[in-house]
Amino acid sequence: MNKTVNINLANTLFHIDDDAFNKLKRYLESIKRSFSGTSGSDEIIADIEARIAELFLEKMENERQVITHKEVDEVINVMGQPEDYMVDEDIFEDEPRKTTSSTATRRTKKLYRDIDQKYIGGVCAGLEHYLGIDALWIRLIFLLLAVFTGFGLIAYILLWILVPEASTTSQKLDMTGEPINISNIERKVKEGFDDVADKVKSVDYEKVGNKVKSGSKTFFDTIGEIIMFFFKIIGKFIGVLLIIIGASTLIGLFIALFTVGMFNAVDFPGVDFYDIVNTTGAPVWVVSLLLFFAVGIPFFFLLYLGLKILVNNLKSIGNIAKFSLLGLWLISIGTLFALGVRQAAEFANVGSVTEKEEVAMLNPTDTLLIKMNAYDYDYDSNDVRFGRMTFAYDDNDKRFLISDDVDIKIRKSNDSTIALNIRKDSHGSTTPRARERAKQINYNYALSENELVLDDFLTTDISNKARDQEVTVTLYVPEGKTIIIDETAYGHVGRGIKNDRDYYRSSIIGHTWIMGEDGELKCQDCPEEDEESDENEGGKIIINEDGVDINLKDNNDNFKMKIDEDGIRIKAGENKDN
Repeated sequence: MNKTVNINLANTLFHIDDDAFNKLKRYLESIKRSFSGTSGSDEIIADIEARIAELFLEKMENERQVITHKEVDEVINVMGQPEDYMVDEDIFEDEPRKTTSSTATRRTKKLYRDIDQKYIGGVCAGLEHYLGIDALWIRLIFLLLAVFTGFGLIAYILLWILVPEASTTSQKLDMTGEPINISNIERKVKEGFDDVADKVKSVDYEKVGNKVKSGSKTFFDTIGEIIMFFFKIIGKFIGVLLIIIGASTLIGLFIALFTVGMFNAVDFPGVDFYDIVNTTGAPVWVVSLLLFFAVGIPFFFLLYLGLKILVNNLKSIGNIAKFSLLGLWLISIGTLFALGVRQAAEFANVGSVTEKEEVAMLNPTDTLLIKMNAYDYDYDSNDVRFGRMTFAYDDNDKRFLISDDVDIKIRKSNDSTIALNIRKDSHGSTTPRARERAKQINYNYALSENELVLDDFLTTDISNKARDQEVTVTLYVPEGKTIIIDETAYGHVGRGIKNDRDYYRSSIIGHTWIMGEDGELKCQDCPEEDEESDENEGGKIIINEDGVDINLKDNNDNFKMKIDEDGIRIKAGENKDN
Protein backbone atom coordinates (compact mmCIF):
# COMPACT_ATOMS: atom_id res chain seq x y z
CA MET A 1 0.00 0.00 0.00
CA ASN A 2 1.56 3.28 -1.16
CA LYS A 3 1.05 6.75 0.20
CA THR A 4 -0.44 9.38 -2.14
CA VAL A 5 0.31 13.09 -2.21
CA ASN A 6 -1.77 16.02 -3.51
CA ILE A 7 0.29 18.48 -5.53
CA ASN A 8 -0.46 21.77 -7.31
CA LEU A 9 1.28 21.78 -10.65
CA ALA A 10 0.66 24.86 -12.86
CA ASN A 11 -2.48 25.67 -10.84
CA THR A 12 -3.83 22.15 -11.40
CA LEU A 13 -4.44 19.66 -8.59
CA PHE A 14 -3.09 16.11 -9.04
CA HIS A 15 -3.12 12.95 -6.89
CA ILE A 16 0.31 11.33 -7.19
CA ASP A 17 1.94 8.24 -5.72
CA ASP A 18 4.59 9.08 -3.10
CA ASP A 19 7.44 7.34 -4.99
CA ALA A 20 6.35 8.96 -8.27
CA PHE A 21 6.17 12.32 -6.49
CA ASN A 22 9.79 11.97 -5.28
CA LYS A 23 10.95 11.13 -8.79
CA LEU A 24 9.05 14.06 -10.29
CA LYS A 25 10.41 16.35 -7.59
CA ARG A 26 13.99 15.32 -8.33
CA TYR A 27 13.37 15.81 -12.03
CA LEU A 28 12.01 19.34 -11.57
CA GLU A 29 14.84 20.25 -9.18
CA SER A 30 17.44 19.10 -11.70
CA ILE A 31 15.75 21.25 -14.37
CA LYS A 32 15.83 24.27 -12.05
CA ARG A 33 19.54 23.70 -11.44
CA SER A 34 20.11 23.50 -15.19
CA PHE A 35 18.56 26.92 -15.72
CA SER A 36 19.84 28.57 -12.54
CA GLY A 37 21.46 31.91 -13.21
CA THR A 38 19.93 32.11 -16.67
CA SER A 39 17.94 35.19 -17.61
CA GLY A 40 14.24 34.30 -17.84
CA SER A 41 14.68 30.98 -16.07
CA ASP A 42 11.51 31.45 -14.00
CA GLU A 43 9.40 31.81 -17.13
CA ILE A 44 11.01 28.76 -18.79
CA ILE A 45 10.53 26.58 -15.69
CA ALA A 46 6.90 27.73 -15.44
CA ASP A 47 6.39 26.74 -19.09
CA ILE A 48 7.92 23.31 -18.47
CA GLU A 49 5.69 22.72 -15.43
CA ALA A 50 2.63 23.78 -17.41
CA ARG A 51 3.55 21.36 -20.17
CA ILE A 52 4.07 18.53 -17.68
CA ALA A 53 0.65 19.28 -16.19
CA GLU A 54 -0.86 19.20 -19.66
CA LEU A 55 0.68 15.78 -20.39
CA PHE A 56 -0.59 14.43 -17.06
CA LEU A 57 -4.11 15.60 -17.90
CA GLU A 58 -3.97 13.86 -21.28
CA LYS A 59 -3.07 10.57 -19.61
CA MET A 60 -5.70 10.74 -16.86
CA GLU A 61 -9.02 9.04 -17.52
CA ASN A 62 -10.73 10.82 -14.61
CA GLU A 63 -9.86 13.50 -12.07
CA ARG A 64 -9.54 10.97 -9.19
CA GLN A 65 -6.87 8.91 -10.96
CA VAL A 66 -3.54 8.63 -9.12
CA ILE A 67 -0.37 9.36 -11.10
CA THR A 68 2.16 6.55 -10.80
CA HIS A 69 5.74 5.86 -11.84
CA LYS A 70 4.48 4.88 -15.29
CA GLU A 71 2.96 8.27 -16.06
CA VAL A 72 6.01 10.12 -14.68
CA ASP A 73 8.39 8.06 -16.83
CA GLU A 74 6.26 8.68 -19.93
CA VAL A 75 6.28 12.43 -19.29
CA ILE A 76 10.05 12.46 -18.77
CA ASN A 77 10.50 10.62 -22.08
CA VAL A 78 8.44 13.28 -23.82
CA MET A 79 10.06 16.26 -22.09
CA GLY A 80 13.63 15.01 -22.25
CA GLN A 81 16.38 14.89 -19.68
CA PRO A 82 17.52 18.04 -17.83
CA GLU A 83 20.75 18.30 -19.81
CA ASP A 84 18.66 18.90 -22.91
CA TYR A 85 17.57 22.22 -21.39
CA MET A 86 21.08 23.46 -20.60
CA VAL A 87 21.40 27.09 -21.63
CA ASP A 88 24.64 29.00 -21.18
CA GLU A 89 26.09 32.25 -22.32
CA ASP A 90 27.34 30.92 -25.64
CA ILE A 91 23.85 31.30 -26.98
CA PHE A 92 24.47 35.00 -27.15
CA GLU A 93 27.27 34.54 -29.61
CA ASP A 94 26.67 35.44 -33.23
CA GLU A 95 26.29 31.81 -34.23
CA PRO A 96 23.83 29.63 -32.34
CA ARG A 97 24.81 26.16 -31.18
CA LYS A 98 24.33 23.44 -33.71
CA THR A 99 22.12 20.51 -33.01
CA THR A 100 23.15 17.00 -33.79
CA SER A 101 21.35 17.28 -37.12
CA SER A 102 21.57 20.10 -39.62
CA THR A 103 17.91 19.90 -40.36
CA ALA A 104 14.86 20.02 -38.11
CA THR A 105 11.67 18.20 -38.69
CA ARG A 106 8.81 20.62 -39.12
CA ARG A 107 5.75 19.98 -36.97
CA THR A 108 2.28 19.37 -38.40
CA LYS A 109 0.15 22.49 -38.22
CA LYS A 110 -2.92 22.46 -36.01
CA LEU A 111 -5.95 24.65 -36.43
CA TYR A 112 -6.41 27.34 -33.79
CA ARG A 113 -8.04 30.77 -33.71
CA ASP A 114 -5.35 33.47 -33.87
CA ILE A 115 -6.60 35.97 -31.30
CA ASP A 116 -3.57 38.22 -31.81
CA GLN A 117 -4.58 38.98 -35.42
CA LYS A 118 -8.34 38.72 -35.00
CA TYR A 119 -11.07 41.00 -36.28
CA ILE A 120 -13.95 39.13 -34.64
CA GLY A 121 -13.06 35.67 -33.36
CA GLY A 122 -9.71 34.98 -35.03
CA VAL A 123 -11.13 32.18 -37.23
CA CYS A 124 -9.87 33.58 -40.54
CA ALA A 125 -6.46 34.46 -39.07
CA GLY A 126 -6.13 30.90 -37.78
CA LEU A 127 -7.14 29.46 -41.16
CA GLU A 128 -4.44 31.62 -42.75
CA HIS A 129 -1.76 29.73 -40.80
CA TYR A 130 -3.42 26.34 -41.38
CA LEU A 131 -4.16 26.66 -45.12
CA GLY A 132 -1.40 29.04 -46.15
CA ILE A 133 -3.94 31.44 -47.72
CA ASP A 134 -4.00 35.12 -46.91
CA ALA A 135 -6.63 35.89 -44.27
CA LEU A 136 -8.08 38.66 -46.47
CA TRP A 137 -9.23 36.13 -49.11
CA ILE A 138 -10.63 33.82 -46.45
CA ARG A 139 -12.63 36.69 -44.94
CA LEU A 140 -13.99 37.58 -48.41
CA ILE A 141 -15.07 33.94 -48.98
CA PHE A 142 -16.90 33.84 -45.64
CA LEU A 143 -18.55 37.18 -46.43
CA LEU A 144 -19.76 36.08 -49.88
CA LEU A 145 -21.09 32.76 -48.53
CA ALA A 146 -22.88 34.60 -45.73
CA VAL A 147 -24.53 37.08 -48.13
CA PHE A 148 -25.64 34.65 -50.84
CA THR A 149 -26.26 31.35 -49.02
CA GLY A 150 -26.12 31.99 -45.28
CA PHE A 151 -23.64 29.12 -44.98
CA GLY A 152 -20.72 31.45 -44.31
CA LEU A 153 -22.27 32.86 -41.14
CA ILE A 154 -23.20 29.44 -39.74
CA ALA A 155 -19.79 27.95 -40.65
CA TYR A 156 -17.98 30.88 -39.02
CA ILE A 157 -20.03 30.58 -35.83
CA LEU A 158 -19.45 26.81 -35.65
CA LEU A 159 -15.69 27.25 -36.13
CA TRP A 160 -15.70 30.04 -33.55
CA ILE A 161 -17.36 27.70 -31.04
CA LEU A 162 -15.49 24.48 -31.84
CA VAL A 163 -11.96 25.64 -32.70
CA PRO A 164 -9.90 26.63 -29.61
CA GLU A 165 -7.96 29.86 -29.46
CA ALA A 166 -4.16 29.82 -29.50
CA SER A 167 -3.62 31.26 -26.03
CA THR A 168 -0.51 29.35 -24.90
CA THR A 169 2.94 29.22 -26.45
CA SER A 170 2.68 25.59 -27.50
CA GLN A 171 -0.65 26.30 -29.20
CA LYS A 172 0.78 29.30 -31.08
CA LEU A 173 3.79 27.28 -32.24
CA ASP A 174 1.47 24.41 -33.26
CA MET A 175 -0.66 26.91 -35.17
CA THR A 176 2.29 28.09 -37.27
CA GLY A 177 3.91 24.67 -37.53
CA GLU A 178 7.20 25.98 -36.13
CA PRO A 179 9.43 23.13 -34.90
CA ILE A 180 10.23 23.16 -31.20
CA ASN A 181 13.87 22.17 -30.76
CA ILE A 182 17.00 23.32 -28.93
CA SER A 183 18.01 25.58 -31.82
CA ASN A 184 14.71 27.48 -31.76
CA ILE A 185 14.84 27.78 -27.97
CA GLU A 186 18.31 29.31 -28.22
CA ARG A 187 17.06 31.70 -30.88
CA LYS A 188 14.21 32.77 -28.62
CA VAL A 189 16.63 33.25 -25.72
CA LYS A 190 18.96 35.33 -27.92
CA GLU A 191 16.03 37.56 -28.88
CA GLY A 192 15.56 38.22 -25.17
CA PHE A 193 13.80 36.30 -22.45
CA ASP A 194 11.59 39.27 -21.67
CA ASP A 195 10.09 39.00 -25.16
CA VAL A 196 9.88 35.24 -24.80
CA ALA A 197 8.02 35.60 -21.51
CA ASP A 198 5.38 37.75 -23.22
CA LYS A 199 5.00 35.64 -26.34
CA VAL A 200 5.87 32.09 -25.30
CA LYS A 201 3.73 30.54 -22.56
CA SER A 202 3.34 26.88 -21.79
CA VAL A 203 5.59 25.73 -24.66
CA ASP A 204 4.98 22.19 -25.79
CA TYR A 205 8.41 20.57 -25.25
CA GLU A 206 7.29 17.21 -26.52
CA LYS A 207 10.15 17.06 -28.99
CA VAL A 208 12.56 19.29 -27.11
CA GLY A 209 15.71 17.45 -26.00
CA ASN A 210 15.16 14.56 -28.42
CA LYS A 211 18.17 14.44 -30.71
CA VAL A 212 17.34 14.34 -34.36
CA LYS A 213 18.32 10.92 -35.48
CA SER A 214 20.23 10.76 -38.71
CA GLY A 215 20.21 7.93 -41.18
CA SER A 216 18.64 7.10 -44.48
CA LYS A 217 15.15 5.72 -44.82
CA THR A 218 14.66 2.30 -46.22
CA PHE A 219 12.68 1.64 -49.35
CA PHE A 220 9.82 0.13 -47.33
CA ASP A 221 9.72 3.19 -45.06
CA THR A 222 9.23 5.37 -48.13
CA ILE A 223 6.49 3.10 -49.50
CA GLY A 224 4.79 3.16 -46.10
CA GLU A 225 4.87 6.95 -45.99
CA ILE A 226 3.37 7.15 -49.49
CA ILE A 227 0.56 4.79 -48.51
CA MET A 228 -0.09 6.75 -45.32
CA PHE A 229 -0.13 9.97 -47.34
CA PHE A 230 -2.88 8.63 -49.61
CA PHE A 231 -4.85 7.39 -46.60
CA LYS A 232 -4.63 10.88 -45.10
CA ILE A 233 -5.84 12.41 -48.37
CA ILE A 234 -8.81 10.02 -48.44
CA GLY A 235 -9.54 10.78 -44.79
CA LYS A 236 -9.48 14.53 -45.46
CA PHE A 237 -11.81 14.06 -48.43
CA ILE A 238 -14.24 12.08 -46.28
CA GLY A 239 -14.03 14.80 -43.65
CA VAL A 240 -14.86 17.51 -46.21
CA LEU A 241 -17.74 15.40 -47.54
CA LEU A 242 -19.17 14.92 -44.05
CA ILE A 243 -18.90 18.65 -43.36
CA ILE A 244 -20.71 19.54 -46.59
CA ILE A 245 -23.50 17.00 -45.98
CA GLY A 246 -23.93 17.92 -42.33
CA ALA A 247 -23.75 21.69 -42.86
CA SER A 248 -26.10 21.77 -45.87
CA THR A 249 -28.67 19.60 -44.06
CA LEU A 250 -28.52 21.76 -40.94
CA ILE A 251 -28.91 24.94 -43.01
CA GLY A 252 -31.92 23.48 -44.83
CA LEU A 253 -33.53 22.34 -41.57
CA PHE A 254 -32.79 25.69 -39.93
CA ILE A 255 -34.39 27.65 -42.78
CA ALA A 256 -37.39 25.30 -42.94
CA LEU A 257 -37.91 25.48 -39.18
CA PHE A 258 -38.16 29.26 -39.01
CA THR A 259 -39.76 30.04 -42.39
CA VAL A 260 -42.36 27.26 -42.48
CA GLY A 261 -42.57 25.61 -39.08
CA MET A 262 -42.41 28.64 -36.76
CA PHE A 263 -43.62 31.74 -38.57
CA ASN A 264 -45.25 30.34 -41.74
CA ALA A 265 -43.31 33.00 -43.66
CA VAL A 266 -43.36 30.91 -46.84
CA ASP A 267 -46.53 29.49 -48.40
CA PHE A 268 -45.19 25.98 -48.71
CA PRO A 269 -47.50 23.46 -50.43
CA GLY A 270 -48.85 20.90 -48.00
CA VAL A 271 -48.65 22.97 -44.82
CA ASP A 272 -52.38 23.72 -44.95
CA PHE A 273 -53.10 20.05 -45.48
CA TYR A 274 -51.22 19.21 -42.28
CA ASP A 275 -54.16 20.42 -40.20
CA ILE A 276 -56.51 18.28 -42.26
CA VAL A 277 -54.44 15.12 -41.95
CA ASN A 278 -53.25 15.67 -38.38
CA THR A 279 -55.32 14.13 -35.59
CA THR A 280 -52.81 14.37 -32.76
CA GLY A 281 -53.54 18.01 -31.94
CA ALA A 282 -49.82 18.86 -32.08
CA PRO A 283 -49.27 22.28 -33.74
CA VAL A 284 -47.17 22.34 -36.88
CA TRP A 285 -44.41 24.31 -35.12
CA VAL A 286 -44.08 21.61 -32.44
CA VAL A 287 -43.77 18.86 -35.03
CA SER A 288 -41.30 21.01 -36.99
CA LEU A 289 -39.17 21.51 -33.89
CA LEU A 290 -39.22 17.80 -33.09
CA LEU A 291 -38.23 16.97 -36.67
CA PHE A 292 -35.46 19.56 -36.50
CA PHE A 293 -33.96 17.87 -33.44
CA ALA A 294 -34.60 14.30 -34.66
CA VAL A 295 -32.93 14.90 -38.03
CA GLY A 296 -30.60 17.78 -37.19
CA ILE A 297 -28.77 16.29 -34.19
CA PRO A 298 -27.40 13.25 -36.12
CA PHE A 299 -26.27 15.55 -38.93
CA PHE A 300 -24.67 17.89 -36.37
CA PHE A 301 -22.57 14.99 -35.10
CA LEU A 302 -21.83 14.12 -38.73
CA LEU A 303 -20.54 17.67 -39.19
CA TYR A 304 -18.60 17.43 -35.94
CA LEU A 305 -17.03 14.14 -37.08
CA GLY A 306 -15.94 15.80 -40.32
CA LEU A 307 -14.34 18.65 -38.37
CA LYS A 308 -12.59 16.14 -36.08
CA ILE A 309 -11.13 14.42 -39.14
CA LEU A 310 -9.84 17.68 -40.60
CA VAL A 311 -8.81 19.42 -37.38
CA ASN A 312 -6.55 17.29 -35.18
CA ASN A 313 -6.84 19.51 -32.12
CA LEU A 314 -10.52 20.36 -32.38
CA LYS A 315 -11.91 21.31 -29.00
CA SER A 316 -14.41 18.80 -27.67
CA ILE A 317 -17.94 20.00 -27.07
CA GLY A 318 -17.83 18.15 -23.75
CA ASN A 319 -19.69 15.17 -22.35
CA ILE A 320 -22.45 17.34 -20.90
CA ALA A 321 -23.28 18.74 -24.34
CA LYS A 322 -23.02 15.30 -25.99
CA PHE A 323 -25.33 13.58 -23.51
CA SER A 324 -27.72 16.55 -23.54
CA LEU A 325 -28.01 16.35 -27.33
CA LEU A 326 -28.43 12.57 -27.13
CA GLY A 327 -31.19 12.95 -24.56
CA LEU A 328 -32.90 15.64 -26.66
CA TRP A 329 -32.69 13.41 -29.72
CA LEU A 330 -34.18 10.43 -27.87
CA ILE A 331 -37.01 12.60 -26.53
CA SER A 332 -37.73 13.93 -30.03
CA ILE A 333 -37.70 10.44 -31.57
CA GLY A 334 -39.92 9.07 -28.80
CA THR A 335 -42.41 11.93 -29.10
CA LEU A 336 -42.57 11.63 -32.90
CA PHE A 337 -43.08 7.88 -32.57
CA ALA A 338 -45.95 8.42 -30.12
CA LEU A 339 -47.53 10.99 -32.44
CA GLY A 340 -47.09 8.59 -35.37
CA VAL A 341 -48.80 5.76 -33.50
CA ARG A 342 -51.67 8.05 -32.58
CA GLN A 343 -51.91 9.24 -36.18
CA ALA A 344 -51.88 5.68 -37.53
CA ALA A 345 -54.67 4.76 -35.15
CA GLU A 346 -56.97 7.11 -37.05
CA PHE A 347 -56.70 4.79 -40.07
CA ALA A 348 -57.00 1.52 -38.16
CA ASN A 349 -60.75 1.03 -38.61
CA VAL A 350 -63.16 1.46 -41.51
CA GLY A 351 -66.75 2.53 -41.08
CA SER A 352 -69.42 2.35 -43.76
CA VAL A 353 -72.96 3.66 -44.18
CA THR A 354 -75.25 2.58 -47.01
CA GLU A 355 -78.12 4.33 -48.74
CA LYS A 356 -80.53 2.26 -50.89
CA GLU A 357 -83.07 3.71 -53.26
CA GLU A 358 -85.19 2.48 -56.17
CA VAL A 359 -84.84 4.29 -59.49
CA ALA A 360 -88.17 4.90 -61.22
CA MET A 361 -87.79 5.43 -64.98
CA LEU A 362 -90.42 7.23 -67.05
CA ASN A 363 -90.38 4.46 -69.61
CA PRO A 364 -89.04 1.20 -68.18
CA THR A 365 -88.45 -0.23 -71.64
CA ASP A 366 -86.08 2.55 -72.68
CA THR A 367 -82.33 2.25 -72.54
CA LEU A 368 -80.82 3.54 -69.29
CA LEU A 369 -77.97 6.00 -69.90
CA ILE A 370 -75.49 6.35 -67.04
CA LYS A 371 -73.68 9.69 -66.96
CA MET A 372 -71.52 11.50 -64.42
CA ASN A 373 -71.66 15.13 -63.40
CA ALA A 374 -68.22 16.77 -63.15
CA TYR A 375 -67.68 19.20 -60.27
CA ASP A 376 -67.46 22.88 -61.17
CA TYR A 377 -66.00 24.17 -57.92
CA ASP A 378 -62.89 26.30 -57.77
CA TYR A 379 -59.80 24.56 -56.51
CA ASP A 380 -56.08 25.22 -56.40
CA SER A 381 -54.16 22.85 -58.66
CA ASN A 382 -51.01 23.53 -56.63
CA ASP A 383 -52.52 22.18 -53.42
CA VAL A 384 -50.96 18.98 -52.17
CA ARG A 385 -53.32 16.01 -52.42
CA PHE A 386 -53.91 13.45 -49.73
CA GLY A 387 -54.62 10.40 -51.84
CA ARG A 388 -57.39 11.60 -54.17
CA MET A 389 -58.56 14.37 -51.87
CA THR A 390 -57.83 18.08 -52.10
CA PHE A 391 -59.33 21.48 -51.24
CA ALA A 392 -62.14 23.24 -53.12
CA TYR A 393 -64.10 26.49 -52.65
CA ASP A 394 -67.80 27.21 -52.98
CA ASP A 395 -69.43 30.41 -54.21
CA ASN A 396 -68.86 32.04 -50.82
CA ASP A 397 -65.15 31.14 -50.82
CA LYS A 398 -65.74 28.63 -48.07
CA ARG A 399 -63.18 25.87 -48.24
CA PHE A 400 -64.12 22.21 -48.06
CA LEU A 401 -62.64 18.83 -48.96
CA ILE A 402 -63.35 17.17 -52.28
CA SER A 403 -62.36 13.78 -53.70
CA ASP A 404 -62.95 11.95 -56.99
CA ASP A 405 -62.73 8.55 -55.29
CA VAL A 406 -66.07 7.35 -56.69
CA ASP A 407 -66.48 3.86 -58.19
CA ILE A 408 -69.42 2.47 -60.18
CA LYS A 409 -70.41 -1.20 -60.16
CA ILE A 410 -73.23 -2.93 -62.02
CA ARG A 411 -75.01 -6.03 -60.72
CA LYS A 412 -78.12 -8.06 -61.64
CA SER A 413 -81.24 -7.14 -59.73
CA ASN A 414 -83.25 -9.80 -57.94
CA ASP A 415 -86.51 -8.37 -59.22
CA SER A 416 -87.76 -6.16 -62.04
CA THR A 417 -86.83 -2.85 -60.42
CA ILE A 418 -83.74 -0.73 -60.83
CA ALA A 419 -82.07 -0.04 -57.50
CA LEU A 420 -79.20 2.18 -56.47
CA ASN A 421 -76.94 1.34 -53.56
CA ILE A 422 -74.59 4.10 -52.35
CA ARG A 423 -71.96 3.02 -49.85
CA LYS A 424 -69.86 5.67 -48.09
CA ASP A 425 -66.61 4.61 -46.44
CA SER A 426 -64.24 6.42 -44.13
CA HIS A 427 -61.47 5.63 -41.61
CA GLY A 428 -61.27 6.39 -37.91
CA SER A 429 -59.67 5.34 -34.65
CA THR A 430 -62.79 3.29 -33.87
CA THR A 431 -65.53 1.91 -36.07
CA PRO A 432 -68.26 4.18 -34.59
CA ARG A 433 -66.10 7.25 -35.22
CA ALA A 434 -65.39 6.06 -38.75
CA ARG A 435 -69.11 5.53 -39.38
CA GLU A 436 -69.90 8.97 -38.01
CA ARG A 437 -67.34 10.50 -40.36
CA ALA A 438 -68.76 8.46 -43.28
CA LYS A 439 -72.21 9.93 -42.58
CA GLN A 440 -70.76 13.39 -43.16
CA ILE A 441 -69.86 12.55 -46.77
CA ASN A 442 -71.99 14.46 -49.27
CA TYR A 443 -72.84 12.66 -52.51
CA ASN A 444 -75.68 13.37 -54.94
CA TYR A 445 -77.31 11.86 -58.02
CA ALA A 446 -80.31 12.71 -60.20
CA LEU A 447 -82.62 10.90 -62.64
CA SER A 448 -83.61 12.90 -65.70
CA GLU A 449 -86.02 11.01 -67.98
CA ASN A 450 -83.98 7.87 -68.72
CA GLU A 451 -80.62 9.33 -67.72
CA LEU A 452 -79.06 8.51 -64.37
CA VAL A 453 -76.63 11.33 -63.56
CA LEU A 454 -74.15 10.58 -60.79
CA ASP A 455 -71.67 12.99 -59.25
CA ASP A 456 -68.10 12.03 -60.04
CA PHE A 457 -66.97 13.54 -56.74
CA LEU A 458 -67.73 13.53 -53.04
CA THR A 459 -67.41 16.40 -50.58
CA THR A 460 -67.08 16.75 -46.84
CA ASP A 461 -66.40 19.49 -44.34
CA ILE A 462 -62.83 20.33 -43.34
CA SER A 463 -63.61 19.41 -39.73
CA ASN A 464 -64.02 15.78 -40.82
CA LYS A 465 -60.34 15.65 -41.82
CA ALA A 466 -58.91 13.58 -44.67
CA ARG A 467 -59.54 9.95 -43.80
CA ASP A 468 -59.59 8.13 -47.16
CA GLN A 469 -63.24 8.93 -47.72
CA GLU A 470 -64.70 7.13 -50.75
CA VAL A 471 -68.04 6.31 -52.36
CA THR A 472 -69.04 3.10 -54.13
CA VAL A 473 -72.18 3.25 -56.30
CA THR A 474 -73.72 -0.14 -57.14
CA LEU A 475 -76.47 -0.15 -59.78
CA TYR A 476 -78.78 -3.17 -59.72
CA VAL A 477 -80.29 -3.78 -63.17
CA PRO A 478 -83.04 -6.34 -63.93
CA GLU A 479 -82.57 -9.06 -66.52
CA GLY A 480 -83.06 -7.86 -70.10
CA LYS A 481 -82.52 -4.18 -69.27
CA THR A 482 -80.41 -2.24 -71.77
CA ILE A 483 -77.82 0.20 -70.45
CA ILE A 484 -75.15 2.49 -71.86
CA ILE A 485 -72.31 3.99 -69.80
CA ASP A 486 -71.41 7.46 -71.03
CA GLU A 487 -67.81 8.56 -71.57
CA THR A 488 -68.16 10.97 -68.63
CA ALA A 489 -67.82 7.90 -66.37
CA TYR A 490 -64.29 7.26 -67.60
CA GLY A 491 -62.04 6.43 -64.66
CA HIS A 492 -64.94 5.66 -62.32
CA VAL A 493 -66.13 2.29 -63.63
CA GLY A 494 -65.20 -0.24 -60.98
CA ARG A 495 -63.55 -3.59 -61.36
CA GLY A 496 -65.45 -6.83 -61.60
CA ILE A 497 -68.32 -5.86 -63.92
CA LYS A 498 -69.10 -9.19 -65.56
CA ASN A 499 -69.46 -9.06 -69.33
CA ASP A 500 -69.28 -11.53 -72.17
CA ARG A 501 -66.29 -9.76 -73.69
CA ASP A 502 -64.18 -9.76 -70.54
CA TYR A 503 -63.74 -6.01 -70.83
CA TYR A 504 -62.12 -4.26 -67.89
CA ARG A 505 -63.10 -1.03 -66.22
CA SER A 506 -63.47 1.80 -68.73
CA SER A 507 -63.36 -0.59 -71.70
CA ILE A 508 -67.10 -1.12 -71.37
CA ILE A 509 -67.78 2.61 -71.80
CA GLY A 510 -69.61 3.65 -74.98
CA HIS A 511 -71.12 0.25 -75.79
CA THR A 512 -74.70 -0.96 -75.47
CA TRP A 513 -75.22 -3.75 -72.95
CA ILE A 514 -78.11 -5.99 -71.91
CA MET A 515 -78.19 -7.65 -68.50
CA GLY A 516 -78.17 -11.41 -68.99
CA GLU A 517 -79.77 -14.13 -66.95
CA ASP A 518 -76.44 -15.12 -65.41
CA GLY A 519 -75.73 -11.58 -64.24
CA GLU A 520 -73.31 -10.99 -67.11
CA LEU A 521 -73.65 -8.00 -69.42
CA LYS A 522 -74.10 -8.92 -73.11
CA CYS A 523 -72.60 -6.48 -75.59
CA GLN A 524 -74.86 -5.51 -78.50
CA ASP A 525 -72.48 -3.42 -80.60
CA CYS A 526 -68.98 -4.60 -79.72
CA PRO A 527 -66.70 -5.52 -82.65
CA GLU A 528 -66.36 -9.22 -83.34
CA GLU A 529 -63.20 -10.81 -81.98
CA ASP A 530 -60.62 -11.94 -84.53
CA GLU A 531 -60.97 -15.66 -83.95
CA GLU A 532 -58.46 -16.53 -86.65
CA SER A 533 -55.91 -14.30 -85.05
CA ASP A 534 -56.63 -15.86 -81.65
CA GLU A 535 -56.18 -19.33 -83.11
CA ASN A 536 -52.86 -18.39 -84.68
CA GLU A 537 -51.72 -16.72 -81.50
CA GLY A 538 -53.00 -19.51 -79.32
CA GLY A 539 -55.09 -17.16 -77.16
CA LYS A 540 -54.05 -14.53 -74.63
CA ILE A 541 -52.71 -14.15 -71.10
CA ILE A 542 -53.23 -10.79 -69.37
CA ILE A 543 -51.94 -10.01 -65.87
CA ASN A 544 -52.47 -6.50 -64.53
CA GLU A 545 -53.94 -4.59 -61.60
CA ASP A 546 -57.41 -5.82 -62.50
CA GLY A 547 -56.48 -9.46 -62.07
CA VAL A 548 -55.51 -12.38 -64.28
CA ASP A 549 -57.23 -13.13 -67.62
CA ILE A 550 -56.24 -16.33 -69.47
CA ASN A 551 -57.83 -17.35 -72.77
CA LEU A 552 -56.15 -20.31 -74.48
CA LYS A 553 -57.25 -22.03 -77.69
CA ASP A 554 -55.93 -25.20 -79.24
CA ASN A 555 -57.77 -26.45 -82.32
CA ASN A 556 -61.22 -27.51 -81.08
CA ASP A 557 -60.54 -26.90 -77.40
CA ASN A 558 -60.56 -23.67 -75.48
CA PHE A 559 -59.88 -22.71 -71.90
CA LYS A 560 -60.76 -19.46 -70.11
CA MET A 561 -59.88 -18.44 -66.58
CA LYS A 562 -60.44 -15.07 -64.97
CA ILE A 563 -59.34 -14.06 -61.46
CA ASP A 564 -60.42 -10.72 -59.98
CA GLU A 565 -62.04 -9.30 -56.87
CA ASP A 566 -65.19 -11.30 -57.57
CA GLY A 567 -63.37 -14.62 -57.37
CA ILE A 568 -62.26 -17.24 -59.91
CA ARG A 569 -64.23 -18.16 -63.05
CA ILE A 570 -63.19 -21.04 -65.29
CA LYS A 571 -64.71 -22.09 -68.62
CA ALA A 572 -63.52 -25.02 -70.67
CA GLY A 573 -64.94 -26.84 -73.67
CA GLU A 574 -64.96 -27.22 -77.40
CA ASN A 575 -64.49 -24.29 -79.73
CA LYS A 576 -67.95 -23.67 -81.23
CA ASP A 577 -66.50 -22.00 -84.30
CA ASN A 578 -65.02 -25.31 -85.53
